[in-house]
Amino acid sequence: MPYTSIIVTREEGYAVVQLNRPEVLNAISMQLMQELVDALEALDREDAVRAIILTGNEKAFAAGADITEMAGAGAVEMLVRDQFARWDRIRKIKKPIIAAVSGFALGGGCEITMSCDIIIASETAKFGQPEISIGVMPGAGGTQRLTRAVGKAKAMEMVLTGRMITADEALRWGLINKVVPVEYYLEEARAMAREIAAKPPLAVRLAKEAVLKSFDTTIEGGLEFERKNFYLLFASEDQKEGMAAFTGKRKPDWKGK
Repeated sequence: MPYTSIIVTREEGYAVVQLNRPEVLNAISMQLMQELVDALEALDREDAVRAIILTGNEKAFAAGADITEMAGAGAVEMLVRDQFARWDRIRKIKKPIIAAVSGFALGGGCEITMSCDIIIASETAKFGQPEISIGVMPGAGGTQRLTRAVGKAKAMEMVLTGRMITADEALRWGLINKVVPVEYYLEEARAMAREIAAKPPLAVRLAKEAVLKSFDTTIEGGLEFERKNFYLLFASEDQKEGMAAFTGKRKPDWKGK
């Protein structure tokens, strides 16, 4: 389908979804979010796509929500609108999502990156939850995912002051995976996507599920979920192929079955 707020391109084994509202630093409108989740869900159904990169441009991944859509709204209208339900749909994508971030990732933009599985940042990237400065607070998972990523003390500092942090700080605090020069951030994400796309798709899917489950349950429940997924993979053709290739000292041919 045609999109107006995002650009979708397909490469061998993976796809790139680019937020495309550069005139407003990729501010997240309801239309952009609808297009984004529709595109991610469509790519999730494509067998040829084994990983997804989500990016913006060098100046901004996304500098926050489109405040013009919310400024005049009341509490009941916001409740009925339920705009944050779209963020929940991102978390349900089965394939790995790599955020490639340069420039501003603030407010909803930061929350989108935290909904991804891996975050590659340029040296110019800045992360933050500045909602407190306009009289509100994070509403799309910022208080929860940020706390799980960086701990209570750092999350409190970011949420209560609205202060942005640099890419180097985000790396030290455990929010992101890697920092690279700005000219390489997207290529670094592409390299990661190619590496993941070369792995057995079913194992990647179930491994992602198991890691995410660790946030939703006790250690006992998580271990039980992990073991069931581990055992389930022994019903796949890829498990037989992978182990046969290992013992036969050859490259495996993954079928995703």
